[in-house]
Amino acid sequence: MAPYFSVVIPTYNRLEMLLRVLDGLEAQRDAPEFEVIVIDDGSGDDTHRVMEQRVRERGIRSTAGYGLTFNSQANAGPGQARNRGVSLATGRFIVLIGDDTVPEPQFLAEHARVHAGSGDDPLVACLGYTGWPRGERVTAFMDYINDYGLQFGYKLIKDGDIVPFNFFYTSNISIDRHLLAEHPFDTTFPAAAWEDIELAYRLDRLGLKIRYNARAVTRHYHPMTVDSFAKRQYTVGRSGAIFFSKHPDLGHFLGVYELDTRKLAEEAGMARLRRRAILGERFRLLAKAQVFETLMREHYLRGLRDGLRETGGRGSGVGGRR
Repeated sequence: MAPYFSVVIPTYNRLEMLLRVLDGLEAQRDAPEFEVIVIDDGSGDDTHRVMEQRVRERGIRSTAGYGLTFNSQANAGPGQARNRGVSLATGRFIVLIGDDTVPEPQFLAEHARVHAGSGDDPLVACLGYTGWPRGERVTAFMDYINDYGLQFGYKLIKDGDIVPFNFFYTSNISIDRHLLAEHPFDTTFPAAAWEDIELAYRLDRLGLKIRYNARAVTRHYHPMTVDSFAKRQYTVGRSGAIFFSKHPDLGHFLGVYELDTRKLAEEAGMARLRRRAILGERFRLLAKAQVFETLMREHYLRGLRDGLRETGGRGSGVGGRR
């Protein structure tokens, strides 16, 4: 009998965290039958050897908790790794998590509750909550990016809501396997940025509904700093240009037309914003949401501008002048 869930985990050079994720799946309570599929996206660490050994020890359809499948590919990004995982899956629904998002014990049971409540409707996906680990230092900046849309936007939605397509977070979401197999991730995105939202936009037009269940929890073991996230936002901006080339109707959503009217900050202004953001990162009393938002938007728009210049899209000329 096929499992209800196939948990697909792309991984790249995070063996220690990946093993914690697998331990979290081992500790699931009240979960329907599930299998786990790990796709190594060309890691250079010991992932292949350790995972091959774990599979040998458990067996592909072990009776010890869940069936475990491991497969490798040359480095091609998480979208292709997820597609590969889906192609190997046998479950009714795919559960997508990251190699750094550790599930809490009721995680799968809560995803199952939402699908059962919809009568296993293939056009209903379940979005869970991804939060920072308990007991570890979390800065005001990390809270902001998790709550207000820069990385996630959980303070913008409520438990039980049907949420827009841009809340399709592959750190914690479940979706019908056949739907995902028929409409895979677009693998032309070079980085882990926008490829999940682009898929969700296509599925939204088919009638996909994403229901948020705040009790389906994973913990994100990937601390961010102002500087590391600024680099990420630049990359997200560059991928935004690719997204726009595929769906020009989303120009306003992606910020493309903002480049036509907004003058980006000079370097001195960027340096001031960065200093203020870092102070807020270090001292909560000095944290200002507007400073975080403005600085990260500047980095995003710079990436978008440069990406549009490369793709020849709108904004490749005067837009975003400095």
